[in-house]
Amino acid sequence: MRHPASLFIIVLIVLLSQGCKKTATTNDPIYKPTPYDLQKPEGFPDLFIDSDNPMTVEGVKLGRMLYYDSIIDKDHSRACAGCHSQEESFTLSSVNSLAHINLGWNGVYLWNGKIEGRLEDIMLFEVEEFFETDMSKLNNDTIYPELFKKAFNADVVTSKEVSYALAQFERTMISANSRWDRYLRGELTLTQAEAQGYELFFTEKGDCFHCHGTILFTDNLFHNNGLDSLPEPGRELISNNPDDKGKFKSPTLRNIMLTAPYMHDGRYETIEEVIDFYSHGVKWSPTIDPLMKKVGNGGVQLTQQEKNNLIAFLKTLTDTTYINNPELSDPFAK
Repeated sequence: MRHPASLFIIVLIVLLSQGCKKTATTNDPIYKPTPYDLQKPEGFPDLFIDSDNPMTVEGVKLGRMLYYDSIIDKDHSRACAGCHSQEESFTLSSVNSLAHINLGWNGVYLWNGKIEGRLEDIMLFEVEEFFETDMSKLNNDTIYPELFKKAFNADVVTSKEVSYALAQFERTMISANSRWDRYLRGELTLTQAEAQGYELFFTEKGDCFHCHGTILFTDNLFHNNGLDSLPEPGRELISNNPDDKGKFKSPTLRNIMLTAPYMHDGRYETIEEVIDFYSHGVKWSPTIDPLMKKVGNGGVQLTQQEKNNLIAFLKTLTDTTYINNPELSDPFAK
């Protein structure tokens, strides 16, 4: 008769061997995300990243794939990149979408500010309301479940993980190497026309800096800039405040030469038209922004030479490095 202690040892050995065998044959990817070292450009504000969505190499890679993949659309007919083309500084002229530039420093999104908060919040809106993503497609895909496991340790993909991955990739979409940036770093000097345009931009003469100041070239606020005497609702649709009638988000002017058409409704096809409007075409309405101090004259009344100089300066904000950055390009392109 076998001794009870010996029998216990034998059973224990069998169980341990079975456990080791199961571990050795498992196909689950190992969750060891690699921290992503996101470099803040010199002179830019601090970038706040929530601890519940830290930047990782795996998360950014996944977000980039989702950005370009129509799998996130319920009908497989759209992708983020479909309305945000890299060659157009991540906007698209045919739909007049706001450019995806330095969104990590934004706190309000869309022309009327419908979504406020973090990048994760606007991405969640895109996933759940704009694309109406079918999570079963991602969960049953041959590639994505493993990638979500590696990035978020998720056994089941939900809209949260999708929005978090997209937000991580969006935070890497940083434009900070324009001619203007290189001038600030002391790497080049401005031409006479560019320098005079710079002076116009940042003084009351041109009066651009109030809404488009700071290194980001936007205040991320809402303004009625005098487009119409009977303005559209704009921000009022969200706030229900009549004082917000005609107010729309001031977009960044970085890469402005690549992001036509202009204004919330795309009414101006060229930058020349925009400057002509601010110079001579501003219209008064009860909610016009107090910053539009020269509305009585129809605008800032620039000469043709001053207009040319201002355009010369705006061209210095073009960042060709950004629109050619391979780390932001389509990962599925051959």
